[in-house]
Amino acid sequence: MLSHTSSADPSRPLQAVFWDMDGTLVDTEPYWIASEYELVAAHGGTWSEEQAHSLVGQALTHSAAVLQAAGVDLSVREIIDHLIGRVVAKVREEMPWRPGARELLQELHAAGVRCALVTMSEGPLAHEVVDALPEGQIEFIVSGDMVARGKPDPEAYHRAFERMAADHPEPLARERCLAVEDSVPGTAAAADSGIVTLAVPHMSPLPESDRWHVLPSLRGLGVDALERLVSVSPGSALGSLVRP
Repeated sequence: MLSHTSSADPSRPLQAVFWDMDGTLVDTEPYWIASEYELVAAHGGTWSEEQAHSLVGQALTHSAAVLQAAGVDLSVREIIDHLIGRVVAKVREEMPWRPGARELLQELHAAGVRCALVTMSEGPLAHEVVDALPEGQIEFIVSGDMVARGKPDPEAYHRAFERMAADHPEPLARERCLAVEDSVPGTAAAADSGIVTLAVPHMSPLPESDRWHVLPSLRGLGVDALERLVSVSPGSALGSLVRP
């Protein structure tokens, strides 16, 4: 169940954090890839790690079209429903949290920094993940089935920002919000929305850029570190953001 239980502190430089899910909050990418291999093999096609990695962070409609080209004789909707069903079954067996993600969420919530989920996965999987967290840590979800254009288009981040701004106690500023992403499409979407972007590479490398910050992990990061990120330009010398 999603709810707004935190009380935003207007004195903080960081107003809100928008989280990607797959590969950022949870390490579900191996679940997706295994399900893709199974599906393609069941239809007599072939699949590769290169093809699988090319789908990381993409809209599910795009992924389904690529799978059709690889030999899957199902409609786009059937492919999406099949993959989501398989991944949901796997996360119910074991939720693969990314290092440092839950700890950072807990600290953000305690500090009154609001958080939302912005994912290209659809509602059933997104709710499985959010429902496994303490109530109120993630206030709402913008999922792939809620937008017309998936990442790398910034539509999902625009929608999330507008929803957060609608009931924020002070005017919400994009330069005081942070998006956390792990993929090239997701990082591009977040940066194009105007929200300060933190790229934490996982399955695929991410290039250095003056449009986003790059860190190797969320492990050891706290609210103070994220506040520094929204206070400086990407590429600036940050020193150590990780607690000893």
